[in-house]
Amino acid sequence: MSADDRLAVVVARDRTQTVIDRLRELDAYDDDRTVQPWDDDSVAVPVTSVPADLAVRDVVRQVGEPRLRDLDDYLRERGWTDAEIDLAPASWAVVGSVVLVDVGDAPRPEEVGAALLQLHGEADTVLSRGPITGEHREPAVEVIAGTGDTETVHREHGTAYALDLAEVMFSPGNKAERSHMGAVVREARERSEPSETGAGAARHATGERERVLDMFAGIGYFTLPMARAGATVTAVERNPVSFRYLIENVQLNEVADRVQPYRADCRDVTPDLAADPVDRIVMGYYEAHEYLDAALPALAPGGVVHMHEATPDGLVFERPIERIEAAAADAGRGVEILDTRRVKSYSEGVAHVVVDARIE
Repeated sequence: MSADDRLAVVVARDRTQTVIDRLRELDAYDDDRTVQPWDDDSVAVPVTSVPADLAVRDVVRQVGEPRLRDLDDYLRERGWTDAEIDLAPASWAVVGSVVLVDVGDAPRPEEVGAALLQLHGEADTVLSRGPITGEHREPAVEVIAGTGDTETVHREHGTAYALDLAEVMFSPGNKAERSHMGAVVREARERSEPSETGAGAARHATGERERVLDMFAGIGYFTLPMARAGATVTAVERNPVSFRYLIENVQLNEVADRVQPYRADCRDVTPDLAADPVDRIVMGYYEAHEYLDAALPALAPGGVVHMHEATPDGLVFERPIERIEAAAADAGRGVEILDTRRVKSYSEGVAHVVVDARIE
């Protein structure tokens, strides 16, 4: 259809969905274009032809190139007003075949869910996401559209994560950090003259695998990319559901020879590593500083700790660094800060941060 042929019918806003349904019955609705606001109480609905028996206010030409349809378009087709669309979620995440969204103050959440399924044809379920609570960090979710199947396999950067989003947490905002941990291991392994000191450097020099302790492994968020990059990982997780998926994901990613999983409290595992300490420790928990006294004896001299924390904006990165330095001083060890990263917003005024530190 040329620009001159792009027609639209102007109808009352509250008739939008009725008119679209009728146009689809008549094979006259133009899916390649979007419904556009026309005036205060009407919209312009794109058509390939104008049915003779359809009651409309006007027939107009829509100029400009077709654009990608977004959530607003699908909600507007359902008769949502601009004021209602302003309350719709601005972001969401597709995790495997499931869409995770915080609907916030949006009216009619089930229509938000249906619109997101239209927008993401690869998804079959939409979950409204609530808070993560409890000792095992369990998610609160509600099915608002689709089949209701919350179990899926999510793939990112070559790593496959099987999980049930109604049972275990998954943070899409940590994607870059998961990739980063795989890259850190890969880069250390590929260096011909590693800069590490202590046991890690000796292992790299002889071609041995780097040894890593993941103290809060979950379903394998960091364990899997590190194992795929060549590390041998001791993965500790006490949540029985997360641990079951950890075992499944180790098999799914074909790294069973590199991962030693333990269903336990990490403080019960670290004493066994003191005699043969690891090269790297990942502490992917917002209150990880509470476990530093258990972690450091398991870390070889010159080893690296990656500590996560939920930190008030005014204390980024001062507080987590002070906590690492204090724990190291208590253990009679020195600290070199290698890197700091702000991963994402944890809550209003609080940031999820990571500090990488070498413990001498």
